[in-house]
Amino acid sequence: MEKITANGKQIHLLGVAHVSRQSIRDVKDAIEKVKPDTIAVELDKKRAEILKKKKTWDNKQLSHIVTEGNTNLFLTQVLLGNFQAKLGKDLKVKPGAEMLAAVREAEKRDIPVVLADRPIDVTLRRAWAAMGIFEKFKLLGSLVSGVFSSETISKEEIEQLKKTDVITELMNEMAREMPKAKHVLVDERDAYLAKKIKTAQGKRILAVVGAGHVNGVKQWLKKKIPEEQPIRPSKIKYLLWLIPLIFIAILYQGFTKGGLDFTIDLFMKWFIINGALSAAGALLARGHWKSVLAAFVAAPFTSLNPGISAGIVAGAVELKVRMPKVKDVESLRKLKSFSDYTKNSVTRVMMVAAFSNIGSTIGTFLALPYLGSLL
Repeated sequence: MEKITANGKQIHLLGVAHVSRQSIRDVKDAIEKVKPDTIAVELDKKRAEILKKKKTWDNKQLSHIVTEGNTNLFLTQVLLGNFQAKLGKDLKVKPGAEMLAAVREAEKRDIPVVLADRPIDVTLRRAWAAMGIFEKFKLLGSLVSGVFSSETISKEEIEQLKKTDVITELMNEMAREMPKAKHVLVDERDAYLAKKIKTAQGKRILAVVGAGHVNGVKQWLKKKIPEEQPIRPSKIKYLLWLIPLIFIAILYQGFTKGGLDFTIDLFMKWFIINGALSAAGALLARGHWKSVLAAFVAAPFTSLNPGISAGIVAGAVELKVRMPKVKDVESLRKLKSFSDYTKNSVTRVMMVAAFSNIGSTIGTFLALPYLGSLL
């Protein structure tokens, strides 16, 4: 535990490992020793509620997730949470148990608690916006392989994890694999934690953070923390407007070369290629036949309009025909296999939307060069 003076306060920074039973004891000992006015913990409101088993996900958000095109982000959150749970099971300690211990000890002693972490959905949304398309697929692929892997963690890996914390290790790994997101995943999060700790009420503050955050938070506590800047929109969104322009140019060339019949033939080929691959994505996610049909019909048109996607249409249909039940929401943290994800109505809606988009994207980039070769 390190003692730092900042903003006229004594800040006691305790680094813990999210998978260590010793960390739970360390938290209790630190509270007894420091007798803090306030305890700041590396949790946000949603994670705190999940740890207390009061809430897993807000049903009312499901339709917004689909219509706003945030299905990939939602799946990333679920996969990340389940990867933590998988590690916790292998390590015989529930991730976040030491943070929960800090909260409960504070409640027993009537000590105010500050939830100092930035919401993980905000972190992931900002990281997602900063990443390129290949980094996004790489992130999802690594999380999927981590969750669905049947391999157990070795003794050496267990000992290494006990020296740090799971969230930080995951974030650092993501930063190494996706350098464009490093600033969001590492530096911004440390700065956010430091700002919440520095502005906590009281003269003596006990801050309980993951071991991997200690150095970064300590540095930020000693200097002025800048305001968080908005992430610039990805240039990919602007490039997407080239697709309808290219498609119109192909149809125009087709009309001047072969007339109306040839132009209609080009459009039908576009429709079949794009629609079939989008429908195949919905089918792979085990979507309802109505969702598969919706993906097939919508994809050829939505691919020409960056403002909407085939996934939004297919996901909305899936949500309507197979409305998730309470048990589906409550079991999100228990999904272990690809089959589990496709059987759960919540994640199935998201996967139908995400896979329909992937199929439509592949169809677009296959169909355009093919149609161009026919001219």
